[in-house]
Amino acid sequence: MLSLQTPDWNKIEQCVVLDASLSSKETVILKTNQDDICISINEFGLRLTTTKKAHDFDYGIVINDTVACTLKLDLSDTHVFISSDKYQISIQKSPFAFTWSKGKHIIQKTPNDEHFVRQYRLPPLAQTDEGWLFSLDLGAEEPVYGLGEKWSSLNKRGHLIRSFNVDALGVNAEISYKNTPFAWSPEGWGIFINTPAPVTHSVGHPAWSQRAYTALIEDAFFDIYLLDSDSPLHTLEMYTHLTGKAPVPPLWSLGVILSKAYYKDVPELLATAKAVREHNMPCDVITIDGRAWQDTDTRFAFEWDPKRYDDPASVIKTLKDQNFKVCVWEYPLVSVQNKLFDEMAAKGWLLKDKRTGEAYRYQWDMSAFAEVLTPLPESGIVDFTHPDAFNFWLEAHKPLFDIGVDMIKADFGEQLEDDNMLAYNGDSGIRLHNAYSLLYNRCVYEAAAKYCQSGPFLFSRSAWAGSQRYPSQWGGDPQADWGGLIGSIRGALSWGMSGAPYFATDVGGFYKDKRDPLLFVRWSQAAVFSAHMRLHGIGQREPWSYGPEAEAAVNKALKLRYILMPYIYSVMHQASETGLPVMRAMPLAFADDRIAQSFEMQYMLGDSMLVAPCTNPHSKVEVYLPKGDWLRFPCATPFSGGQLLTLSLELDEMAVFVKQGHTIAIGEQVEHTQAISADYTKLERLPQWPNSAIELN
Repeated sequence: MLSLQTPDWNKIEQCVVLDASLSSKETVILKTNQDDICISINEFGLRLTTTKKAHDFDYGIVINDTVACTLKLDLSDTHVFISSDKYQISIQKSPFAFTWSKGKHIIQKTPNDEHFVRQYRLPPLAQTDEGWLFSLDLGAEEPVYGLGEKWSSLNKRGHLIRSFNVDALGVNAEISYKNTPFAWSPEGWGIFINTPAPVTHSVGHPAWSQRAYTALIEDAFFDIYLLDSDSPLHTLEMYTHLTGKAPVPPLWSLGVILSKAYYKDVPELLATAKAVREHNMPCDVITIDGRAWQDTDTRFAFEWDPKRYDDPASVIKTLKDQNFKVCVWEYPLVSVQNKLFDEMAAKGWLLKDKRTGEAYRYQWDMSAFAEVLTPLPESGIVDFTHPDAFNFWLEAHKPLFDIGVDMIKADFGEQLEDDNMLAYNGDSGIRLHNAYSLLYNRCVYEAAAKYCQSGPFLFSRSAWAGSQRYPSQWGGDPQADWGGLIGSIRGALSWGMSGAPYFATDVGGFYKDKRDPLLFVRWSQAAVFSAHMRLHGIGQREPWSYGPEAEAAVNKALKLRYILMPYIYSVMHQASETGLPVMRAMPLAFADDRIAQSFEMQYMLGDSMLVAPCTNPHSKVEVYLPKGDWLRFPCATPFSGGQLLTLSLELDEMAVFVKQGHTIAIGEQVEHTQAISADYTKLERLPQWPNSAIELN
């Protein structure tokens, strides 16, 4: 595909404007040699769309409209001039090129990437066999952020990124589980491409052009929002106004979530729960993973494996009696070996095969399952575009919530890669691929909102633009080594810079576990300062399984997590109101400090706390303190900002600092949130650090 290689620019016909007219007082229509294009101006900036939609399927990615402004149109032989009270747009007709200004300030323009053969090396705008190309200018040192959950550098400059959800099997490559075609620059602009289709982004990628941001929208239709902002925080506010802000999750979800792939039977599950309380480990949720409660050959059908769970309600009650919330796993596929497959296929509730008209039978790639994972059966895929299928799947959760399940781990959702897959709404595999994650997240979250007695909350692995409305997400399947920890932190920060405020990692790493106590301690300490915290992987993730020293250090960190819960909860309320993430990368938090922006492995937790996780086996941390005065947390030792510190950490130490003059509300030291007596929404009534000391018993 064009998106996976360097295009032959000579063979691409560039878009030429033939005429322009005001179709209404708020919209200009450009008649071109390729398709008619609508241009409008709104309170956020510009919107460019094609007039002919190849599809009429609205997946609810954008949920809030902008307010269109009255426009003035002027024409010359070579240019089209569009203006509002605030903005001016100058469009060259042949080929299409534009400059977007506010007074004398140019916000964005066509890249000045000249060429001996043609005016522009890259087409500023062009329709190709694979989709639409659209290009913007990049300054010589201009960084670009966003584009979803990515594991390498937060600054995407120099990268070729495809917005396409993939079961990435780790955090080591460009592919990832959560993507969005939304990018922004601290220079004051952002771009959001409202589409379910894959989008390839060349962000100053040298094989395309090191001077341009270019998007290849793999669809016959485009809908592009160009955002004008005065800060990165403002950019996120605008994007999350369009696609929706995240609700505040229930307080209990901030507690520790314990998981394992997997607790093989009821005795092991209950023994683990009992041991958690005996070890005085702070913990709120225990997870019954996929193979733990479902028969792998016949999943998924909302059925407890009768060979192991003859009375699931009793098991749930036993866990509840020990003050645990309960999470269970699911995915949106139904084994052909389960009678539910035939029932759903007969009703048209599974994706169909274009070639046969029958339910599509998904075949798993078995290469990923050889060493550690159980091979999965041929399966049908739930068609969430069918209203009856959506409603059936939603309602099928009711018995789970009725017996006391509190949370769903919504796994997978990245399997629609074959255009022979046909949905009820007429869309096909590749175009539905990304939106499928959004529909899946929506269905499960709405089920929890309707039936869960402890408040709606889920973990989803795959996500698209708008999925932040259905919190929360976790980063999937990192390798259990220092690189896995580093990639997971970057994934969390990158997802946060893409408009999704909540994230959790698989603490300890998911696969290739070498039982490294130091890695587990440092990963646990880093996760304390995140929105949600889950210990998970193949093999035990209980702290005592790593030895007494690791257990003591991790338990100390978990106790600190619970003491910080009022502060973290307040940051979540702020995130829900503004779109800001809980974990704020330095370019977000210190947009005017170029030095701070280069430190990609440290971040702010909310407005007040700076966190520098230890990501190496040497227990050394380099942390840059931006200008101002800081206090080391929790000892309150003062430090001046504008300096780089090198710290050597004891096993139970962390590199955390608080802005001078800021206070941190202190919560109760408890082993689960059901023991909390104070109202954590009334921060002013709680003890405040540094005025009150923090003591971990």
